[in-house]
Amino acid sequence: MYKRYSSIVQLKSREIFFLALKFVGPVLLFSLISVSCGTGEKIIDSPISFSANRIELTKEYIHQHYGITPKDISIVPKIIVLHWTAIGTYDSTFAVFNKETLEGSRPELASAGQLNVSIQFVVDRDGTIHRLMPETWMARHCIGLNYESIGVENVGGVNDKDDLTAAQVKSDIYLVRYLVKKYPTIEYLIGHMEYMDFEGTPLWLEKDPNYHTMKYDPGERFMEAVREGVKDLHLKGVTQILNEPTNLK
Repeated sequence: MYKRYSSIVQLKSREIFFLALKFVGPVLLFSLISVSCGTGEKIIDSPISFSANRIELTKEYIHQHYGITPKDISIVPKIIVLHWTAIGTYDSTFAVFNKETLEGSRPELASAGQLNVSIQFVVDRDGTIHRLMPETWMARHCIGLNYESIGVENVGGVNDKDDLTAAQVKSDIYLVRYLVKKYPTIEYLIGHMEYMDFEGTPLWLEKDPNYHTMKYDPGERFMEAVREGVKDLHLKGVTQILNEPTNLK
């Protein structure tokens, strides 16, 4: 009798999920899931190599690209930038970020310096959150906005396929809330695909007008879902920055 009852419950649960998906859509459903599950996520410290040499390379990058001569590589975060890795696994993603220099891996970036790309957080396919470096050290992850942003990479998006998971939506919502609470200076939430819309605004620091790369991550669907889940925080996006009186465009 118990087995029969359990099977019925499991069947009803599946039916409810798919009915909800059909009638409220994935954006709202992801948000409801995130609320109902609470905020039990944990951040796992998984530090990448960040020697004194990488710190010096970061300071050189700041001076070259932003015209700032920094004493250290600390930042005051104003923006959260969400990405996808375009790599299929967390282990492979970690291996990429763990290198301190590009080593020929990203020819489109090499002319702008040999400092390797980096990121503060990586979210795995199952929603596991890894912190790869101190949150307020500058990471090379978003042209023009590195010095004012914290980045979150989500494992997936190989060949620009929109395949990020509901678990990643939930974890990104948690991370955005965690970061905004911890750093009241954060006002903006954007996707990497939106970064060029900030060119010509006070937040854009890049000195080389020809240094751009085209980005599609993490996709409109993912950004809509995360924004829906944090809409009560009233974070700004591209529309707001373009309409602000201080916009220089």
